[in-house]
Amino acid sequence: MDGKKLFDYQLNEEVNLYVLLKGADVRTSKTGKQYLALIFADKSGEVPAKYWDASAEDVARFQVGTVVHVTGRKESYQGSPQIKIDKMYVASDQEPNNPALYVQAAPESSQTMAQEINEYLAEIKNPVWKIIVTKLLHDNGKAYMQAPAAKVNHHAFMGGLAYHSLSILRLAKQVADLYPHLNRDLLYAGAILHDLGKVIELSGPVGTSYTLAGNLIGHIVLVDEKIVAVCQDLSNQYPDLDFSLTSQNMLLLRHMVLAHHGQLEYGSPVRPQVMEAEVLHHLDDLDASIQMMQGKLNQTATGEFSDRIFGLDSRAFFKPENKA
Repeated sequence: MDGKKLFDYQLNEEVNLYVLLKGADVRTSKTGKQYLALIFADKSGEVPAKYWDASAEDVARFQVGTVVHVTGRKESYQGSPQIKIDKMYVASDQEPNNPALYVQAAPESSQTMAQEINEYLAEIKNPVWKIIVTKLLHDNGKAYMQAPAAKVNHHAFMGGLAYHSLSILRLAKQVADLYPHLNRDLLYAGAILHDLGKVIELSGPVGTSYTLAGNLIGHIVLVDEKIVAVCQDLSNQYPDLDFSLTSQNMLLLRHMVLAHHGQLEYGSPVRPQVMEAEVLHHLDDLDASIQMMQGKLNQTATGEFSDRIFGLDSRAFFKPENKA
C-alpha cells in the first residue's frame, strides 16, 4: 500500500488501495454474462469500474457501502478515468473498513452551516413561511445537515444538501440586494426547502442510492407532501394564521418548490410563473453547475481539459493558468 487516493494516481498507473463501493449495479453484457458496474469512492472523488463475470456470490459480497481492497490500473474510457480491476476483495475488520473514512464531506462544518442557515431563516418576516420552514428544519434537521444533494452529479457528498442550500441562500441575498423588488422572504424560504425532499429520496451519504420513494415519487413531490402535511398540523397550533392550501401564501411557497427545476422535462410539475421561482431555478442551476465544474477542475492539471461532465451535456472544461 502506498497511501494514495483515487485521484493521486495518474492514467496507466498501477493502483493498490482501499475504496468504498458507492455504486454496485448488476448488469448484463452483450454476450449475456453478468457483471457489476461499480463506483469506487474515497475522499478524493469517485471513479467507475467494471467487475466482469460476476457470480451470484460476487453480487452478494460486493454491496453498496462496503469497503474493498482493489488492485489494478487507472485507465481512460471515452475521455473519463476508470479502474481496470485485477483483484478485489472485501476489507476485513483488521483493515481500514469503516465507510466513514472514505466519504467526501462539505467544505464547511455542519455546525457552521446550520448557524448560517438559521440566520437567513431569522430574516424571514412572513409568519406563515417562517413557521413552516422552522418546523420542517426542526423535524428533518439531522438528515438535512448530513444528506448529499445528489447521488452522482452535484454536491454528492456528506452535507451536500445543506451546503448547496446555503450557497443558494448566499446567492439569493446578493440578487435580492441588487433587485430589491424581489420578495426576499419567499426566495429564502424556497432556497431552504427546495431540495428537502432529498432526505427521503436518497439513502444517505454512505453508498448513496435512490430509495423506493425516491424512484417512484421524487424529491420535488416528496417535499411538497411534507409542506402540505405540516400545514394541517400548524393550522390547529396557530388559529390566527392562514395555513389553508388555497391561500396565496401557501400556493406561492409550494410553487417555489414545484417549479425549481424550471422545465417539465427536468422533473418540475410546473414551470416558474412568479419572479422568485424563476430566480430560484437559475440560482439552483448555477450553483449545481459550478460545483460540478469545480469538482472536475480540482482533479485537472493546469493547461488540460477536465473529464467530461455528464450533468453538463458531457462537456469537458479547460483549466487555464491563473495569472494576475
